Amino acid sequence: MPLLSLAGKLRNRETVGLPQAFSALRHRNLRLFWSGQCVSLIGTWMQNVAQAWLVLQLTDSAFLLGLVAATQFVPMLVLSLFAGVIADRFPKRRLVLATQTTMMLMAAILGTLTYLGVVRYWHVLLLALGLGLANTLDMPARQSFIIELVGREDLMNAIALNSSIFNAARVIGPAVGGLVMGWLGVAPCFFINAASFAAVIIGLLFIRVAEKKPAPQRREPVWADIAAGINYARQTPAILEPLLLMAALSTFAMNFNVLVPTYAKHTLSLTESGYGFLMAALGIGAFAGAVMLAFISHRGPQRALLVAGVVGITFFQSLLALTRWFPLAFLLLMLTGWSMITFTASVNTTIQLASPAELRGRIMSLYSLVFGGVIPFGSLFAGTIAGWIGAPAALAAGAAVGLVLAVCVAALVRRRAPKSLK
Repeated sequence: MPLLSLAGKLRNRETVGLPQAFSALRHRNLRLFWSGQCVSLIGTWMQNVAQAWLVLQLTDSAFLLGLVAATQFVPMLVLSLFAGVIADRFPKRRLVLATQTTMMLMAAILGTLTYLGVVRYWHVLLLALGLGLANTLDMPARQSFIIELVGREDLMNAIALNSSIFNAARVIGPAVGGLVMGWLGVAPCFFINAASFAAVIIGLLFIRVAEKKPAPQRREPVWADIAAGINYARQTPAILEPLLLMAALSTFAMNFNVLVPTYAKHTLSLTESGYGFLMAALGIGAFAGAVMLAFISHRGPQRALLVAGVVGITFFQSLLALTRWFPLAFLLLMLTGWSMITFTASVNTTIQLASPAELRGRIMSLYSLVFGGVIPFGSLFAGTIAGWIGAPAALAAGAAVGLVLAVCVAALVRRRAPKSLK
């Protein structure tokens, strides 16, 4: 389905008394979900920065930090396609409740081990694997659940609003996490994250959606269901191109959780608080980008935004590799964050609108695979280069490879179906 035809379906809708940028919040279910996420995601980002710093404290190794990130996303690489089938077969609200509760317990365990002073690197590695298993099911179920909360007309606005709180949390969480680590240590960040899950769990309990039960008579084998989702994506250029672009950039050009801690500590010689603020810069830019997308969401997904996101991520990351001055690094990470959210939100909206309801969970599992499942390769790539010749070289190499692959993807898909992409 062409991107322009997707956009055309959304241009003339009414916002029912709400400003255009917040039109999706007229839906009670989204308000409940969105409010819970506002709290929970701050805790998630506090844990992200605290876990990375904890690994550096335990090992002082960029490679081992990359290994933790890789381990966390291996389940998504191996199991995301199966998770998509589960998301299509079972009520999504119940699945998300189960995964969020599991992640709350994981955070509490890591906090307890750290507080007692008995945490070891293998503990972090094992809990990262458990968190990855929960995330593997959570991501396709949660992403495909959004359309059930708002419908097709408000989908892009809902995704933009969810991106805005995700990235507002990316600003607040690392900044607060850095301060908490500096004052109280690493363990409180994990406990705060565990407590924050209560907000989203309570919101999910109050959401009311029609939970359709699958027809009991005939069910295709799991492999056949997976193949149906893959074949539909492969034959639909409006899905195929964004997915391939996401795979290229996720693998090579968006390894900030591995490279920024190393860059902050060894290149800029920052403390915990400085590292937290540097990570917050990504969130500031991404939040600004999400707000911009919310204001223009009535236009629908646009291919120009995909291109702008690809160019921005690789260009600003290349400049960051050359920077040794904190204020300039902060600015470049803000611009990188803006480009990143412009790109990822556009990919998310485009493929959801191009997906039929009965396949949406499986299509979003492909999104999970190329967004998170490739991270083990990207983390090991980034961590290995950073360990050998430093984080700046890893940033530059990732940006260069990502851009080259993105150009190849665009040329390949447009040659296969040029009319669908103009």
